[in-house]
Amino acid sequence: MPKKNIESSERGHEAAEANGAGSGVAVLDRAFALLAAFGPDDDRLSLTELARRTDLYKSTALRLLGALEHGGFIRKLADGSYAVGPAPLRLAAVYQRSYHVGHVIEPLLKQLSVATGETASFYVRHGDARVALFRAEPSRSVRAAVVIGQQYTLDQGASGKVLCAFSADKAGGHEVIRRQLWSLSRGERDPDTASVSAPVFGVGGEVMGALAISGPRTRLGPPDAMREACRQVLEAAREASRQLGGDATGLDAALRALKDEDFAGA
Repeated sequence: MPKKNIESSERGHEAAEANGAGSGVAVLDRAFALLAAFGPDDDRLSLTELARRTDLYKSTALRLLGALEHGGFIRKLADGSYAVGPAPLRLAAVYQRSYHVGHVIEPLLKQLSVATGETASFYVRHGDARVALFRAEPSRSVRAAVVIGQQYTLDQGASGKVLCAFSADKAGGHEVIRRQLWSLSRGERDPDTASVSAPVFGVGGEVMGALAISGPRTRLGPPDAMREACRQVLEAAREASRQLGGDATGLDAALRALKDEDFAGA
């Protein structure tokens, strides 16, 4: 195709995209796509990289980035690249507060992390994913990484299975988890990480979320370590449930029922 025709075609695609971007839903979809393009390890991205990750033309991406910058969702840096702005941080704080559990969960997570030397987290279900709402990390350099606000798969990992087991739709079965009130994971989401999780109950039996301990599989994976971690997670979940007005009877029973053979091969 002659160069003139190629340029004309590209301008036509840009015009069509710009027209599509003019509709409210399309604008939001593309703006959200630009925000979602930032991964956990991205402190800044160039316009070219943002356009590549979102399949947007640079001109369209540039217009949307300008609007996001005006709203505080994006920052334009001195070198011309872009970073996430302060507005998502404010919304994240609002999101955390909306669950009304931080005053109970955060101190317990800190205690769990100090007692076990591992990362302690609290997850909630968000659609078909789980979100880390709160986290406490140990001081040791080698530890499991959990990112606040990051969405993780729901069908892998101890906390994901707990949230599935106690969801209204009882997704995925998980009858054993509902009976024993805990779950463990050995390298499901990350081959080098192990985790243990238990549900936290609120008023009326509602499951508020899942408490979890996660750490390197070499440390947390052995049966004795896994059993002790499970005991401490269940104790923390029991205390959290009590403070949130939930029935902790089942968690008491789960603690008494722990057996060494439950963790064989961990």
